[in-house]
Amino acid sequence: MTQSNEDSTAWRRALRREMVARRATLGELAHSELSARIVAHLHAALPVPKVVAFCWPIKFEPDVRAIIDTWTATGGRAALPVVVREDAPLAFREWSAETLLVADRYGIPTPTAGDWLRPELILLPLNGFDAAGYRLGYGGGYFDRTLATLSPRPLAVGVGFEVNRLVSIRPESHDQRLDWIITEDGAFRPVDA
Repeated sequence: MTQSNEDSTAWRRALRREMVARRATLGELAHSELSARIVAHLHAALPVPKVVAFCWPIKFEPDVRAIIDTWTATGGRAALPVVVREDAPLAFREWSAETLLVADRYGIPTPTAGDWLRPELILLPLNGFDAAGYRLGYGGGYFDRTLATLSPRPLAVGVGFEVNRLVSIRPESHDQRLDWIITEDGAFRPVDA
């Protein structure tokens, strides 16, 4: 590994911690209000998908489950990502309010039973993000691998708080660009870098 790769890895590791810390300072009321604004923008900007994948909110991420409830009430289906193997793309298991969730190896609530679905839209949490449409995740590369292999590729929509907006995440060759970024300030299409 070259020095620049080591520097980039250390920079991203520190940035991930900082992004979680920024969200943690929002407080419960602000978090709830900002999440509701994100849900309103999702509702206004996106068509109702037949199958949507979303992530259970962890580490103070926006809680967008209200839009999932709205979309599934109109006949859509929802799914949560499942890590089936380390260093492999994610699979998506159907979720409903009655689905039993168990913490996976990362502590993320995950369904252990249910149909496997192929989403047409994925709501991805933004640990950090930039205007060019790149997201900083938690370092496992699962969503990048997944978006690179799904065909047809689902609409990739990042959901996050403005406190996590960066000038650049310094995208690497494997980073997948998002189609939309939605924060409490609105819905944005990425700009060319």
